[in-house]
Amino acid sequence: MKVPCTKMYDVIIVGAGPSGSTAALYAKRFGLKTLLLDKSVFPRDKICGDALSGKTVRVLRDLDLLEGVRGLKGATIDRITFGSPGNKEFDVQLKGSERNDYITEGYVIPRKVFDNFLFKKAAEVVETREGFNVKDLIRDGDQVVGVEGVNADGEIVQLEAPIVMGADGPNSIVLRKMDLYEMDMKNTAVALRCYYKGVEGLTNQIELHYLEEVNPGYFWLFPAGNGLANIGIGLSKDEAKKKDRNLRHILDEVIKSDRFKDRFKNAEPAERAIGWNLPLGRIKRANHGGGYMLLGDAAGLVDPFTGEGIGNAMVSGMYASKIASKAIKEKNYSGDVFKEYDSLLWQELGGELRTSSKLADLAKYSFLLNFVINRAVRNKGVRDIISGMLSQEISKDELSRPSFYFRILFS
Repeated sequence: MKVPCTKMYDVIIVGAGPSGSTAALYAKRFGLKTLLLDKSVFPRDKICGDALSGKTVRVLRDLDLLEGVRGLKGATIDRITFGSPGNKEFDVQLKGSERNDYITEGYVIPRKVFDNFLFKKAAEVVETREGFNVKDLIRDGDQVVGVEGVNADGEIVQLEAPIVMGADGPNSIVLRKMDLYEMDMKNTAVALRCYYKGVEGLTNQIELHYLEEVNPGYFWLFPAGNGLANIGIGLSKDEAKKKDRNLRHILDEVIKSDRFKDRFKNAEPAERAIGWNLPLGRIKRANHGGGYMLLGDAAGLVDPFTGEGIGNAMVSGMYASKIASKAIKEKNYSGDVFKEYDSLLWQELGGELRTSSKLADLAKYSFLLNFVINRAVRNKGVRDIISGMLSQEISKDELSRPSFYFRILFS
């Protein structure tokens, strides 16, 4: 049975993860009549490393949600440990600067908890529908004017709005229905996550280990609260396929290695390891068109070096609602209007994503990682340089310049 549309919205957001829920919260701030849809029923899990970066903290602070997040079950982070292929490690303390709004902390909160918190906050201020599976877009010529999907009762429902936001992940229905979807192996990473109980040595730091077993990629070890650790590996999908690498075997090899076996001697998995794809922000894409914008993973905004995507997703939600507000005021929903969304997004994230792409390429060379990390272990000046990059006092672009390595060499 098909249920016709009886209600018009300014914005329909497909997907209620961090980008979609953030967009809904900002849409309310801009006074937009908004409908937020998700095929799942919250709380639901999302495969991820669960780390909330300074960028995420900045958006949460702007939305007056940071205190609420601090009360969620998880872990507070104040430093990062980097490990080299040569088994050297060093810590960098998170520090505030004017450029990062003096943020000195991050968090690791399971996505089942964090996404549910964000969705519930959005549900307080906009209309939501859970268990709604969008199947198609409604179009008027080249213009997207709504969505058609199946609700929780199995009814086919049409919903109309002059603006549709695709915030529904790398396999976005909006992306695919606009014929924009293409699995690009070179610009996609593959990752494997598993929660573990009983891992030793967990404190208030996240750990990124660049190991020979995972190259080009890394092994992460994050405290997740309640005695849990979020562990996993991430590497280029192209490289994984070329070398026929089995991620579960690699993860098992890392855990049993001399470097980590003592920390895992009393540990056991709390779940079966789960894999997923990460659409990397290596290339500038057109994430808009007549009546629609793409957000978060649907827009391919995952950092190519760190694999972090939540902060970029939330930034995209903020900008999408800003441009949606402008379009509603001007009553103009053409692709030319939404082009500004891409401009704002790339202005904010483009430089960082380009640099991270260069760093990901450099990280393939173990000797460079060993060189930088060995120097950092022995020299506080080098650690201060890296700390400055994390706090945005120093541009991360420095890492991709030869002058950076000369500075380290003579530090």
